[in-house]
Parts: sequence; C-alpha cells; structure tokens
Amino acid sequence: MATKKSPAKKPAAKKAATKTRAGKAATKATKRATGRRKAATNGGDYDQSKIQILEGLEAVRKRPGMYIGGTGSEGLHHLVWEIIDNAVDEAAAGYASHVDVLLHADGSVEVSDDGRGIPIGRKEDGRTALEVVYTELHAGGKFGSGAYSSSGGLHGVGASVVNALSSKLVAEVDRDRATHRLVFLERVPGNYTTAGKFKPTSRLAKVKKVPANRTGTRVRFWPDLEVFDPDARIEYDQVRDHVARVCFLVPGLKVTLHDKRGKGTKPETFVANGGLADYVDYLSIGETVTDILTIHDEGSFDEKVPVDGKMQTVTRPCTVDVAARWVKGFDSSLVSFVNTIPTSDGGTHVAGFERALSRVANEVLLADARKLKKLAKQGNDRATPADIQEGLVAAVKVTFPEPQFKGQTKQELGTPAVQNLVYETVKSGFTDWVSGGGKKSQINALREKMAQAVVNRVAAKQQLDARRKAANLSSTGMPDKLADCRLHGPDSELLIVEGNSAAGPAIQGRDAETMAVLPLRGKVVNAGKASLKQVIENTEAQALITAIGAGSGRDFDIDQCRYGRIIILCDADVDGSHIRCLLLTLFYHHMRPLLENGMVYAAQPPLFATKHRGELIYAFDDDERDRRSEELGIGMEKWKRFKGLGEMNVDELAETTLNRETRILKRMDMDDGRHAEKAARLFEVLMGNDVATRKDYIVSNSGLIDQDLLDI
Repeated sequence: MATKKSPAKKPAAKKAATKTRAGKAATKATKRATGRRKAATNGGDYDQSKIQILEGLEAVRKRPGMYIGGTGSEGLHHLVWEIIDNAVDEAAAGYASHVDVLLHADGSVEVSDDGRGIPIGRKEDGRTALEVVYTELHAGGKFGSGAYSSSGGLHGVGASVVNALSSKLVAEVDRDRATHRLVFLERVPGNYTTAGKFKPTSRLAKVKKVPANRTGTRVRFWPDLEVFDPDARIEYDQVRDHVARVCFLVPGLKVTLHDKRGKGTKPETFVANGGLADYVDYLSIGETVTDILTIHDEGSFDEKVPVDGKMQTVTRPCTVDVAARWVKGFDSSLVSFVNTIPTSDGGTHVAGFERALSRVANEVLLADARKLKKLAKQGNDRATPADIQEGLVAAVKVTFPEPQFKGQTKQELGTPAVQNLVYETVKSGFTDWVSGGGKKSQINALREKMAQAVVNRVAAKQQLDARRKAANLSSTGMPDKLADCRLHGPDSELLIVEGNSAAGPAIQGRDAETMAVLPLRGKVVNAGKASLKQVIENTEAQALITAIGAGSGRDFDIDQCRYGRIIILCDADVDGSHIRCLLLTLFYHHMRPLLENGMVYAAQPPLFATKHRGELIYAFDDDERDRRSEELGIGMEKWKRFKGLGEMNVDELAETTLNRETRILKRMDMDDGRHAEKAARLFEVLMGNDVATRKDYIVSNSGLIDQDLLDI
C-alpha cells in the first residue's frame, strides 16, 4: 500500500522572495493608480476656479443661438425683428404712427419711429436708462405694469442682444427739445469727438435741437460678421413680409421700407386699416367658399406671478381677435400672434382656436351632413382638425400683458389660461355664424367641403389599409384549400379550378411535384368596378393573391411569384366564361405583370367525348364533333357531352387538361385582359341584380328588333 506524502514546505527564503515579489507588484499598481489620478487632476480639476460668471453681454456672445435661434440668416433677421418690434410696440401702445426701416449699403440696418423715445434720465448707478437698455439683459419698460400694457417684448433682452451681436450700434433719441446720441463700439458705450476719435463714456451727446413736440427713437446697428455664418444675409423680401404683417397687426400704422444696397429698389410704404381681416384677405388664394368671419372679445384670466418676492394672483385683461375664411383649395394657412409678435410654432392660443373649431364643426355644422350618414355606422363620421382646416385661411391674435413664451425667440406661447379663453370666444363666435349669423349658401358650402374632406380621408385610409393588407397577403399562411406542389419556380403551375367537383379529379390527376390546385368556391369580385378594399376582402381574390405570393397592385413583385404559369380551368359554358373573365380582370387590374410576361393561360377542355374501337376521341366544339362523326361514321348519339370538368374522371381530366404532352392551353395577354374587363361588365349588366340597368341595355341595343314585340 502506497503511502501518501505530505506536500513539502517551502523554504523560508523562498517564501520571503514570494512576498517580496507580491509587494513590488502592489507598489507598482499603486504608483500606476496614483499616476492616473495625477493625470486626471492635471487635466480636469473641478473646483471653485472652474465656475465662471459671464458678465453683461458675454452670455449672449457665448451662446447666441439661445437668444436668436442660430447664427445663420434666420438669426441675423431676428436682430432686425427685435428693433422693428420695439418700434411697433410704441405704435401698438398708441404713441407712434410711423416707422422707417432702412437697409444701408454698408450692411447696417436702421429703424426709426415717432414714439415717445427711450428714456434718457439717469438711474441710481449714474448710467442713463438708454445705456442700461442696450447693455443689460432683462432691462426694459415691459415688465409688470411698466410703460406698456401689452407688448411683443417681455424678457427685456431684445435691444441688448442686438447690441451684444453688433460690432457697432448707434442710438438716437428725440426728447426734451434735443436729439441725444449714444454710440456702442464693440458693446462699449461712448461717443465720437470732433476729431473723430471714439471716447468711452456714459454721457449722452446732444446732437441738435428739435421742436418740443418731436419725440422718437432711431437705432442703427452693424451686425458683427465674426459671429454670423459667412453666407448669412438680410433678405429684402423677408423684411418686406415682416413689416407688411405688422401693419395688419396694428391698424393705421404706416411703415416705410428703404433698400439702399444698390439694387434700385424704390421705397415701399405699408398701411392697413382693416387689421386681421385685411391680412386674411391678403393671404387668401383662389376662389372663396365663405366671407371673412371676424371674432372679437375682451376677457380676463387669473395668473400667479411673483410680486415683491411672493407669489400672488393677478388678473390679466386679454383681448382675442380672430379672422377666418375658407377657400376651395386644400392647403391651409393659419398664422398666430401674441401682441405684435408672430408665433410660428403656435401655442396655447392656437390650441384653443383649433379645439373650438373642431367642437363646433362636429357638433353643429356637420351634425346633419348627409354625406356622413354611411360613415356614422362605422364610427368614421367625425372630422379631424385636418379635415376642418382644409382650405382654411385664418389669423389668431391675443393681446395681454406679460405673456409667457417658450424660449427667447418667442415662437410659441406658453400661458396656459389663454387656451380656455380663446376656446370659449371662438366657440361662441363660430356657433353664432353657423347657426344663422352667416349666409346660408356659404354655411352649406362649408358643410359640403368639410364632409367631403372626411369622406376623402376615410377612403384614402381604407385604400392604404387595403394596400398594406394586399402587400402582407404574400407573407401570410397559404389558403387551406390550396393543394400545393412540392417544387416552386418557373416550371411550376397553379391550376385554378371551378369548385370542389373539379378540384378532386384535378388533385388526383396532377403531377404533385410541380402542379398546385386552387379551387374557387365562391364568386370572384369584379375587379373592374370594385375598390381595392373590396378586392382584398373578397375571399377568393384574397386566396389567389396569397397563393401566388407576389403581392398586388403597385407592390406586385414578379420575382416573388411562386409559380411560373397560372392556368385557368373553367367549364366550357356561360358560367365558366364568366369566371374566366372575372379572373382575367383581376389579373389585369391587380397583377398585371402576369399578363405582360405571358404567365397566364386558359385550359381548353373538350366539350364532347366518344369511344371508338377502344380509343377515346374528344371534340372541343360542335363543329369538331360533327366533322369527327362524319369521319368515323358514327351518329351523334354516340357522343357524351361534358357539362363540366367535374364530370370527367381522373384519367379523362389528366389526358385532356393536365398532361403537358396532350393538353391544349391558350396564352392570355393584355388584350385578353382588356376584353375580359368589358365582358365582365357585360355579364354584370345581363346577369346581375340591377334590373333597371339590364332593361336600359336591352332597349338601347335592340335597334334591329321591333320594340313593340319586346315584353318591357
């Protein structure tokens, strides 16, 4: 018996050596970790020294997109809007009547107004109010109950942002019998000496004396081209559209636009006295459905705001103005404004307007629309906002103090309470118009337009759903009644047979390797007059599309076809001809590449059979039967007439229609498809359920017959 030895103990020296190596490894790992920490510290210390404070206008220059939306042409135009809108606010408050906008040849923009003029008095720190307006963010006369009951500006950053992003800005104020000037060079306030040297100072320069009753403001700025993209440009047409629009918002305001950039453009003056109604008329294109509907109301809402550091509820007066009309086109144009500022992204006022339109349109205007009766049974009779706004041209404006916008660019109103106020105003005004306030002919025309929009949308959705379903048919499981073949491809065949009686012999007599059999157990839809939805929902058409596996319509893919030939096996009688016409019509409309590529065939089964001297002889029509009878010397009574393929036994069907060596097939083409469509329509007339249509056809096509003899 072997004795198990205990493991030998390591010598002490060896153990010490092992510990030493382990210690060295640990020391190296510690040094590596320490080195990584030092490297991280050297490149990424995060302490109080990393916290930066952007003073004055530095924040704007650091992140200009946050304030003007970007540094391309859009942002450049935003600077122009800020100065123009300040002048327009003076006019909206009732203190100005004329604004001049000049596009200078040196790239600068000048805006002047005859308003009250920016205050020039000194603040507590010794600076003038004019300097504060152009150098301090969130400084202005539009906070709380300041100089404006309502205005476009509310953040107090508009003028200072323009200065922040300009290389030079000159502000002149006519006030207190003098013109006062302050120049900002690279955002530093000052003025030029008589020698033409710029001298930094907060003191305003008195340029000249003016009459006591003259007041106003002139601002000229040169955008800092280092901030903006090289291809950023101020486009005349965009400025023109903007000043034209503000005239619609402030009725009676006159704005003159000058372009001195060498293009030979003459000054244009804009003025509109009709307000939003004029604007809607200006935007309307094409034949109108209704006159312009105007809605005006004054209300108020409560809002919590900070007052002296505490949240308090204040009541805001709010005026709602709406002008709308429908035209016969399909495009809609909905513009919205808060005070004098366009809100291109809408907001709560637009949401209230659209909600009110939907409510009144569905519950009042379309309540008795005849066109929607059928859709009501399916629950599809309600108009969507898109249906209602088809052809709508509308302008929505709300006027109230201290609106809340989402973002400095003021493109979307965020004040929640405005939505309900606009909703109630528009609902009441639109209901009054529909209920008798408008012209009856226009109300009926609008009802018809909206109802048709609903019908078109539902039909389009059904068509899309049908196409998707048709496209998916090829990927679904094969029809249960399909007796498929084992091999698919160019040499395989799909035999379409009429009913179960013919399916049995066909399945038994086929070559199961390459021949599939699909029996039709019901009527195939007439694809010549049916919608795609009706075709897809037809059981027989659905089975055929699925079996072929290549989809249908525009989505049909000939390369996905599971069979190289589609063979129609129908009885040689009127019913068989009808079914063949319906099948060819289906191929012609929804699987046309089959006909174009010569992949559709019609089998030619015999009509008669006889046995002579032990041999089966077939005849395919009466003439052939008569000729063969004379040749064989047999009487007519010897012939058996097949009423249908189902009467043939397996051997007879296999030899006459299935055997590739002996059968007779007729290739069908596009002409056959077109003729089949006409024939299918004729079958519908002569054999369908519409007696009146059949009667009209017989009468109109019986010119060679004495109509007095007809029983009609």
